[in-house]
Amino acid sequence: MPEHFKNFIAGDWAAPTSGEYFENRNPADQNDLIGLFPRSAPTDMQRAIASAQRGFARWSKTPAPVRGQVLQRVGQLLVERKEQIARAMTREMGKVLAETRGDVQEGIDTAFYAATEGRRLFGRVVPSELRHKWAMSYRRPIGVTGLITPFNFPLAIPTWKMFPALLCGNAVIFKPAEDVPHTAHLLVEVLLEAGLPPEVVQLVHGQGSVVGRAMVEHEGVPVISFTGSTETGAVLGATCGRLHKRLSLEMGGKNAMIVMDDADLDLALDGVLWGAFGTTGQRCTATSRLILHEKIHDRFVTMLCDRAGKLRLGPGLDDKTEVGPLIHEEARQKVDAYVGIAKEEGAAVVLGGRTPGEKRLECGWFYEPTVFAGVKPGMRVEQEEIFGPALSVIKVGSLDQAIKVNNGVKYGLSSSLYTRDVNGAFRAMEELDNGITYVNAPTIGAEAHLPFGGVKQTGNGHREGGWEVYDFYSETKVVYVDYSGRLQRAQIDTE
Repeated sequence: MPEHFKNFIAGDWAAPTSGEYFENRNPADQNDLIGLFPRSAPTDMQRAIASAQRGFARWSKTPAPVRGQVLQRVGQLLVERKEQIARAMTREMGKVLAETRGDVQEGIDTAFYAATEGRRLFGRVVPSELRHKWAMSYRRPIGVTGLITPFNFPLAIPTWKMFPALLCGNAVIFKPAEDVPHTAHLLVEVLLEAGLPPEVVQLVHGQGSVVGRAMVEHEGVPVISFTGSTETGAVLGATCGRLHKRLSLEMGGKNAMIVMDDADLDLALDGVLWGAFGTTGQRCTATSRLILHEKIHDRFVTMLCDRAGKLRLGPGLDDKTEVGPLIHEEARQKVDAYVGIAKEEGAAVVLGGRTPGEKRLECGWFYEPTVFAGVKPGMRVEQEEIFGPALSVIKVGSLDQAIKVNNGVKYGLSSSLYTRDVNGAFRAMEELDNGITYVNAPTIGAEAHLPFGGVKQTGNGHREGGWEVYDFYSETKVVYVDYSGRLQRAQIDTE
């Protein structure tokens, strides 16, 4: 009998009012049923919002350093349970164990960083233009924050959103992706054990179109943070704009790695293998485009196909595995469809482009690492996010042309340049139209204490991580104290 998991609402683990559940299966082995999770109804979300409002009333009055101490304990518990959570995450999401350990470590880093911010929620004291008057600002909590998170980083991305929101004094409602509900369950267990007051966090499983929508449209949730597709983000933007909600969007990417003719090619090869095929290409920062200088193009493509063709596919819990499965059959069908599109557009499939034929892989959503050569700017495989182990190679004749190709897409998350030319590196840092640029490193590798996010249709200007995210989850309040004992009129009585 499979285990029936519950939501966490109003300080208790609760079955969905709908009485309905959905299956959570291992993408590497569809015969492995992890459990049944609530297919919640809008009424469950309404209960969660009412509870979170009560939690906010208490938590917002807790001193920020004390809130930080709770998150410090969260980090310590994650350290103790790192292996357990990583294994559970690999089982339900598919990526290799080394990566899920890194996913948990990112949560640990985020917790410890957030804990220090409990003593660093700085305001400002500035001189008043009037005598005997004090002028200052400080940060204050906002209210209930709704968090909608994706499948590819089941613990790291929720912690990017949740820990800063909690540190700032908000209550949170957590709606994880339907593909990774178990990791979300384990994270909430850690929060509660660390001493977070129960009504400060709510966990509501279910469909985004049902419970996610109920949360976004409810007037009692003034802040929404979403990571997912640009198309869904556009819908949320329209809804939150109409309802005057604060919204953070982290959406798609079509990230390019540029390799110039003076680059260390062995280093660049290691970088593109990790950037393109790590997490089976299911990262918003994945290296989806490889821009090669014409002088090294043919040699590098040969090196790439040789190495990528030897990557071992398999279950993420197998120590020999280098590339795990895609998250579900729909994702695999999407990658396969783009192989057809590449051929129709005149690109060459020089590696992969098919489902592996090995019997040991037939129960999972595996797809061979795939490389498209002869890709031209403007082709769909060069412009559209595939979100799988598919890499488009574009040939250029100069750094100027490489920068133009990089910037010629609707996304602007991450970029990368491999070169030994310091002048070229600084030009690229300035001219590549992305929120993140790496020099002599792949397009992935963000660290928890720096802001994370992109430009154009990748986001709406806010950042996850680092110091900037604390501004998103708090309000600035300005205070004036006049101790002159008489009416003083700003901009008038200034002499």
